Parts: sequence; structure tokens; C-alpha cells
Amino acid sequence: MANAVLKVQAPQLRKIQSHYAPFITDKTPPGGVFTAKLPNCTITAYKSGKVLFQGNGAEQEAQRWGTTEPSAPAKGPSASSLPADFHLKSVIGSDEVGTGDFFGPITVVAAYVSKEQIPLLKELGVRDSKDLKDPKIIEIARQLLHVVPYSLIILHNPKYNDLQRSGMSQGKMKAILHNKAIQNVLNKIAPEEPEAILIDQFVEGPTYYKHVAQQKEVVKKNVFFSTKGESIHLSVAAASIIARYAFLREMDKLGKKAGVELPKGAGKHVDIAAAKIIQSQGTDVLKDLTKHHFANTEKAIRLAHK
Repeated sequence: MANAVLKVQAPQLRKIQSHYAPFITDKTPPGGVFTAKLPNCTITAYKSGKVLFQGNGAEQEAQRWGTTEPSAPAKGPSASSLPADFHLKSVIGSDEVGTGDFFGPITVVAAYVSKEQIPLLKELGVRDSKDLKDPKIIEIARQLLHVVPYSLIILHNPKYNDLQRSGMSQGKMKAILHNKAIQNVLNKIAPEEPEAILIDQFVEGPTYYKHVAQQKEVVKKNVFFSTKGESIHLSVAAASIIARYAFLREMDKLGKKAGVELPKGAGKHVDIAAAKIIQSQGTDVLKDLTKHHFANTEKAIRLAHK
């Protein structure tokens, strides 16, 4: 069985834990922080900062977090092949929000930032959304909506749950949504063409193209993939901010529908909130509010019937 080991600092460990929240199990080894089971990989994180990846997909999963273990080179353009002046180019960037949240939809955004707009976006305060609080994200996003050409696609939970039950992975869903959002922006700005397209990487390039192979149109020209895309080009940062803004609005709508304020993430506080909803409205209501296959569903049901 293949395996890979990372040594990370506490902030990175928290980010990894949040990313794999939907797949975290109840069983954690002594000294462990969490264990997550993916279809092709088991991930165990320890308080020491070590993260162990085991299974056929171990190396690929470890790579997304910066492993130095040797691996086969990715096919096609990657972050390592980006031009030195990439941050100054006219680029379509794409990112998504909500993939690790039990409540709320997935929001995917592609946004075009021309080289002439870069100073303006800096003036507006556009930067990595992880460094911004939600009120600031809302403030910046409301301005961006009138500044940059963008495409927002929302995958609501009922449709997400249908696709998941049909056997489609979340990774494939995201790839299809990114490809569509990018195509929408290309159509909006035509005949102008971006100098590049940067997708905030959630899977290796060959796997991404495998996911979208059956789509009517597949965008391949000048496409690059990179983790931490928000720090590479402001187009990805802008896309992330708009996606987060859309996610927050959708969460508000769902909260009003549920009659309670819905928490973000997929931690224990989410289990408790979901249990309260089950107690007052029944289990079926979660099918519209949540990504139903997350482990949170069973945890909430157990809490609700204690």
C-alpha cells in the first residue's frame, strides 16, 4: 500500500482538517487529531504535526499539501511552469467555496481580471479571502460585482445529493462547474481573450480533464493549475471573494428556511445544530439543507435521539 508523510505547522494542519471534514471518522489513534477516509486514501493527522496518507491515492493527496515525496510529474501546465510575470497578466481565475461545509451549497466562480484592472483591485483590498473576515468579504464583493466580468454557478444541496447518490464524486462535480464557469466568462469577454486561465487546484490536471471529458465544451487553452492560486493572481482572489459572498447569501436563505442560523464548517457545533433541527423538524429536512452523505448526518441523528 502506497503511503506518504508530511510534516506541517498548526495553521496548515487546521486547513487540512477543514478540507477533509466531510470524511472524518469517529476513530482517531492515540496522539491523533483526526482520521479521514477517502475512496482511495486514508489520512491520519497527529498532534506532532505529522500527516500520514495511506492508499492508492496517497501521493496525489499529499502533493496538494506540499509533500516533497518523489512523484510522477503532472501533465500539462502547472504552477512550476508559470511565467515570472504571471501576476501582471490578464487572467481568468476560478475558485470554489462550500465544499467542506455540511450546510449550504457549493459556489463556483470564474472571474476575469485584465492587467489594467490589477491596480484597482489592489485598491479595493482584493487579496486571499482566507485573510479577510466575512463583513470585509461582503464589502469587497459588492464592489467587484460591478468591476470584473464573472460567472457564478451554485450547486444547491438537492442537486448535489442527487449527483452524489448517482456515483459522481465531489471532485468531478467541481471540475464540471469550474469548466462551465470559465467557459461562461470566455463568452462574456469575447472577442477579447485572456493571456491565461488559472484554476485554484483541487486535483491534478490529468484527473481534472478526465472529469470534464464528456462535457460539450472543454477549456484547455492556456489553462494552469496551482494550489494557493489566490496568492498567485488577483483573478483567483476575486473569484474566491465573490464565491464566498454568494455562499454567505445562500446560507442566510437556508437559515431563514430552516428557521435557525446555520453554522459553517463540519465540526461538532454543526452536529449539534443539525440535531436540534432534526428534533424540531424531522430528519428529511436535512436533505435540502445539507450535503447528506457527510458523516455529520449520522452524528446528528445519534445526538437527536439521545
